[in-house]
Amino acid sequence: MSQFELAEPKSLSEALSLLDRHDPAIRPIGGGTALMLMMKAQIFKPIRLVSLRHLGAPFKGLSLSEDGSHLLVGAMTTFSELEHSPLVQMHHPVVVKTMRTLANVRVRNVATVGGNLAHGDPHLDLPPVWTALAAAVRVVSRTGERVIPVEDIFAGYYETTISDGELIAELRVPVRPTWRSIYVKVTTRATHDWPALGIAVSAEFVGMRVQDLRIVLSAALDKPTRLVAAEQALRGQDLDERSLVRAGDAAVAEVDIETDSRGSAAYKTHLLRVHLARAIQSIAGA
Repeated sequence: MSQFELAEPKSLSEALSLLDRHDPAIRPIGGGTALMLMMKAQIFKPIRLVSLRHLGAPFKGLSLSEDGSHLLVGAMTTFSELEHSPLVQMHHPVVVKTMRTLANVRVRNVATVGGNLAHGDPHLDLPPVWTALAAAVRVVSRTGERVIPVEDIFAGYYETTISDGELIAELRVPVRPTWRSIYVKVTTRATHDWPALGIAVSAEFVGMRVQDLRIVLSAALDKPTRLVAAEQALRGQDLDERSLVRAGDAAVAEVDIETDSRGSAAYKTHLLRVHLARAIQSIAGA
């Protein structure tokens, strides 16, 4: 591993001053679980890492917004804090359930919400869940701040729309009491391994009619992706075998699934049809 500078700023302004939007070798570091692996493999050779561990709010903390409409999650919140948070369990239990097969307890004790999103790995479990929940991130820089829907963060394989001079400060997740959500992790190996395919679904039902929904596919593509055509095939429809088949047809037609070490494109296409239908039936109570 090559030598580098480790900076530990005590304030947001100091942290931002240590970044350089023109130099990708200068990076912020949260938990560092993914970044350290890349450094050990010599894939990434930093000249400076800017630790965010001493920053306070909004980078740290879990709370509800003043009007109760959003769950606010600091970017430095660890996965273990998410997993054991009563607030998360109350408003978004799908996140807690997702943690049960996400890496291992050692990783969850260190990995952070912001770092996980900024990493841009398409195989991660939480980004499709946040996308299905219509979450957005608050991003700060020396020139101001902006709010980006999570689905707009990912530009491609390990590529994001977060610039080198920006920091994810906070995740904002809408509180929607009438919606139900699920994440299905399909893996050909151990349950805590990378998925061959991940499907996140969040939906609102009136009886067995789909009022509205969001469907996100991950791992089988180069980035977490909304299945908009599948959503349109189900939105406003009664949930039955025919509507689920139409949704499956729409889903496989709108994406270019990739073959990799976890399965062929044909195999994962079959998995998508089967597990999409099962996921929707599960949260519908069918």
